[in-house]
Amino acid sequence: MRRAAPSLPGPPREVRIIGGSWKRSKLPVADRPGLRPTPDRVRETLFNWLGQDLSGWRCLDAFAGSGALGFEAASRGAAEAVLLERDPALVALLAAAKARLGAEAIRVERSDALQWMARAPADSFELVLLDPPFDSSVALPAMAAAARIVAPGGFVYVEAPTAIASEPVAAAGLEPWRTGRAGNVHFHLFRRPLAG
Repeated sequence: MRRAAPSLPGPPREVRIIGGSWKRSKLPVADRPGLRPTPDRVRETLFNWLGQDLSGWRCLDAFAGSGALGFEAASRGAAEAVLLERDPALVALLAAAKARLGAEAIRVERSDALQWMARAPADSFELVLLDPPFDSSVALPAMAAAARIVAPGGFVYVEAPTAIASEPVAAAGLEPWRTGRAGNVHFHLFRRPLAG
């Protein structure tokens, strides 16, 4: 008698917001190709780096997916968190989560992230969150686009399957702030220097 092959664990079906006013609230994770929510430990590290209170910050979650990063920012007091997503099914889930939580600071838009950032006014955000699909090659172009729309003193966060070299960071006008690694996820926090 042959045994069935053990099923490999897939992505989680939900993620929990880990801090702020919606702590422990659940966000659904759809079974979509390339959708891989930022792990809890990585999100916790990121918001320890940024500080737990983002009151008044304008944030952009450019490849929203499950919305975990954008909802975390809004949960911690961000004045505005724009969530961009191309997949209409994911847009619907994000809109439903916004309604369920009464998340007035969240704005969900169906859009291509690179095109949207190219049209956005310069210096529009204190924090731009970039967690593009791992099988894509948009991390560096997205980082360059984000550098233009982040305000001086603001931050650009990038997740990637490999460490990001210093040359494209400098070319984008950013400086390294913090880096970490969890399994095969490399995560980077860059800062746009203050003028002068």
